[in-house]
Amino acid sequence: MKNLFLTFALLLFAVSGFSQLLKPVKIDSVVTVSLPPGYQKKDTLDQRIFSANGLYGYMVVIRAANAKNNTPLKKEKDLNKVLQDYVKGIQGQSGDGSAQNVRDTTIGTLKAKIFTLKTGDGNGVFQFRNFILLYTREVTYTFEYGYPDNRNDLVKDEFKAYTASIKLSPELQRNDQYLSNAKGLSSNVKIAIFGGGGLIIILTIILIIRLKRKLVLD
Repeated sequence: MKNLFLTFALLLFAVSGFSQLLKPVKIDSVVTVSLPPGYQKKDTLDQRIFSANGLYGYMVVIRAANAKNNTPLKKEKDLNKVLQDYVKGIQGQSGDGSAQNVRDTTIGTLKAKIFTLKTGDGNGVFQFRNFILLYTREVTYTFEYGYPDNRNDLVKDEFKAYTASIKLSPELQRNDQYLSNAKGLSSNVKIAIFGGGGLIIILTIILIIRLKRKLVLD
């Protein structure tokens, strides 16, 4: 029991120490994320890649410039399609990997997509990579956290500290993702409108038939 308590205390100390070691790193003028000391940075023509090893997993941040002739997205559904295509693309590049627990999240005022990519070596050993995808008109940001399956119970605090450190400048607003905030009609409203319209048409037809019958009888 004493050994178990000691192990738990050491684990808490390690995670606490990791959180304190994280230092803010400017990805560019509008995005900042905290990484461990000794991170690596690689610049190419259209990409900026930051990578670092944590206590239990590794972190990768990719800043990729979108095409210069990139057409601004008009609506939220256009953004959803772009993010879904990114998820499919990452899954396709992994070979037999599967994207799991795909869901929406928000960072500041912007919408992002989060999911876990599970890959295996064919011998029952699996690797997990947690992704957060953030799309803006000019740049797409990818935040990745990878770890082996035998560390699944250890990485939660480290991953949480990493993702919670993502900060966006107030300059980035929703119209940097898509132009129109119009949501359109909800499903319930559409059902009410079209269902009600159909009922009115049916009642009108019944009324006309009754009037015709009354005229014939008269």
